Amino acid sequence: MLSFFKDYKRFAIVFLIISIIIVTIIYNTLNVYQPLPIYQPAMVNEELVDSTIQYQRKYHKIADFSLINQNGKTITQNDYKGKIYVADFFFTTCLTICPIMTNHMAEIQKELINDNEVLLLSHSVTPEIDSVAQLKKYALEKGVIDAKWNLVTGDKKQIYELARKSYLAVKDDGDGGPFDMIHTENFMLIDKKRQIRGFYDGTNAEDIERLLDDIKILKQEK
Repeated sequence: MLSFFKDYKRFAIVFLIISIIIVTIIYNTLNVYQPLPIYQPAMVNEELVDSTIQYQRKYHKIADFSLINQNGKTITQNDYKGKIYVADFFFTTCLTICPIMTNHMAEIQKELINDNEVLLLSHSVTPEIDSVAQLKKYALEKGVIDAKWNLVTGDKKQIYELARKSYLAVKDDGDGGPFDMIHTENFMLIDKKRQIRGFYDGTNAEDIERLLDDIKILKQEK
């Protein structure tokens, strides 16, 4: 009888080990790499998208641009060629969500400071106020590292069109005025092919963690 229980104990241990191995294999098989979505205008809240492209379902990419950064340097899409980047819209005199967004962008900068594949890009929605000098002052206050993060100003029409037709991130003010914007808390994750791969609440710490995780996923793409 004692021998029977010893044999049963050995069987139970072996069975348990085999079960753990099988469960681990199944878990790893089911948790295969899942690519991030490629966002199209038709997938985004209509309030954030220009009416001319609201129903577009494929081929959406960030348009070419030419803007001026905090150092007076012209920044174009070529400065982000072959890079993953995080973009947002803000203004330096904002006292509500912008300081939180900027602090979170600074956290992303710190987290990815040695990652040369990832850059940051913040567009001013009040370029008539946010001159190069104003952006430089703001950049110094917020710890912006020039090689990592551009704060850009420029032609308001171009910024408006980028916001509404490229990044799908900013509301029209609705008063009929040309190129007036209500910026949102959105951070956008852009891949090396100029495609939008994620939207995140720039005021939410958990969303920032999700963004950082998604960057890791995006870097796995060939």
